Amino acid sequence: MFDKSFIKKIANLAIYSSTALAFLSAGNASAKDNEIEFQLTDNPGRWFDTGTSIAGNRSIAIVSPGTRVKFSGNSNTVHTRSSLIYPTGAANMPFNTEPRKGGDDVTLTTPGLYVFTCSIHPYMFGAVIVDDPDTTGLDLGSSITLINGITVPTSSDLATRLLRTFFIATNPANWQDYSSNKPWHVTYPDVDVRVDIGVVNLPAVLNARYDNDIPLAALKKPETPAVGEIWVATQFETTAGKEKPGTVSAVNGSSWQVTRKVALPSIDMNNPHNMWTDKDQNVIYVTQWFDSKLTVYDRITGKLIRNVSVGESPAHVMTLTDSDRIHITNNGDTRPDSVMELSPLATNVIRRVNIGRGNAHAHWMSHDGKTMVTPNVLSGDSTQYNFDSDSIDAITKVSGPLSHPLATGMMPDASKYYVANLLDSTIAVINMDTHQVVKHINLLKNYEPISGAISGPVGALPIQTPVSPDGKNMVTANTLTGTITVVDTNSDEVVAMLPCDPGCHGVQYGAKKGGGYYAYVASKFSNRLLVVDPDPNHDGDPSDAEIVGQVGLFSASTTQRDDTISGNAGMGGQGILPIPLVYNGWVQNLPLSWSNQLTEKQRDPIK
Repeated sequence: MFDKSFIKKIANLAIYSSTALAFLSAGNASAKDNEIEFQLTDNPGRWFDTGTSIAGNRSIAIVSPGTRVKFSGNSNTVHTRSSLIYPTGAANMPFNTEPRKGGDDVTLTTPGLYVFTCSIHPYMFGAVIVDDPDTTGLDLGSSITLINGITVPTSSDLATRLLRTFFIATNPANWQDYSSNKPWHVTYPDVDVRVDIGVVNLPAVLNARYDNDIPLAALKKPETPAVGEIWVATQFETTAGKEKPGTVSAVNGSSWQVTRKVALPSIDMNNPHNMWTDKDQNVIYVTQWFDSKLTVYDRITGKLIRNVSVGESPAHVMTLTDSDRIHITNNGDTRPDSVMELSPLATNVIRRVNIGRGNAHAHWMSHDGKTMVTPNVLSGDSTQYNFDSDSIDAITKVSGPLSHPLATGMMPDASKYYVANLLDSTIAVINMDTHQVVKHINLLKNYEPISGAISGPVGALPIQTPVSPDGKNMVTANTLTGTITVVDTNSDEVVAMLPCDPGCHGVQYGAKKGGGYYAYVASKFSNRLLVVDPDPNHDGDPSDAEIVGQVGLFSASTTQRDDTISGNAGMGGQGILPIPLVYNGWVQNLPLSWSNQLTEKQRDPIK
């Protein structure tokens, strides 16, 4: 923990430097007549945009008590305006809206730190500091309350870790760039802030706790090749020929080079988020998360095949193993029939599937094509849907009402499934026969939020959490801690923790040449793909999982592309699609050209 005696020394320094005064002045300049406006956009880092830059950041404002905060829309899809963090006991808090494109406003009177987000796209951040002019230092308040009710002092590790995450997420210059060969530097506003223990200098505290100018590890190819290729949604990469951000990047599993970038400027592809493929592995389906489209393109050429309207904020896409029909979750749709079913190759929309809830995100399908499970973000529960009867088997509460269930993973025999609860950092384990939660895996069990002490594997804000094709382990990306946790699915215990990058987000398994599997992990605020071997000793014990490769997602000289990269090279790693698909149920449908590259065990992973 940061030493309190040092904090007191900082507090005795001159209260305002010229930089601090400039910061405060710039912040107040953006507030007119006790009013400040955030424009919600599709632009990386500037999702809540004031139009005014403060220390390289356009998502923060400093205002006086009684200021009206307005939220307007300049996005292609719907968003909520939700108070992620606010001063404990603040008036008009918590604040939350239904998903919509229109404007909203709230008046802030209590001094302190407010962070707003979108519950559909939960890395969108905008911050307001309501500053009491009669106090010294910018007021962060004595304690903050999170949207799920957790309250901590503003000097706590959890509070400063969240604040650091805000400054990383909202300024692309603060992202980890593995193409630059420079240490990772995070720029913070050079200001003094008032917290529960007094006035401290913001960058001094954050740099002391989390370091800065950190050397980035050299990229390293795995010694053992992968079968096929790995497609990554580099969602924040920008190109010259379109307004909206996002490309999809292909990595060759033998050379570990980026071989293709697909931007699709002809349709202005907008924030490509997650992918799947058909049974022949010939096309790629990709959702445009900040839009309303499912896009289909040719895997070999990168050429557009079709662009299909499916609904607001389509998030994840998967196919049924028995029919190759496609299912897409419309993350921004509040209607109970929020999952879209399309014919193979997305030639037409068949129907809306009623899961009893809206706002589903990362669903999973069973090996036999009979069952789908969805995490229902805004209702704190999960639906198990039966395709044989075309009905809901169960809707199961997975945690508290604001736990934000975001992603699922399923055992290859469909005996149980897992739901990652983003905001309470747990993973619910659900028996698929009884539809009961049999366990909650607490990823913060070994973390002390005040001091920051860590006594074992830790994961905060978990996102994608697939189960290995053989059912032996589950790898989870944890975005706040920047860690990868590994669960032994026999005991449902966390048995390993590996380092990840800021905004650790996407995970999928692919085949390792000669047997076994790799888990690929991508991060939003980095341009590196991590290659994890969850069982390097081939003994079924994932406790010795290790990172065996680190691959850059930026273009190489030989990379084929349909547009010129203009910014955020290789950044925004989210959804991942290894080709060929090797999960149980899908792997058995592979063409011989792919199946023959797999071992006998990989072709039938749970036999």
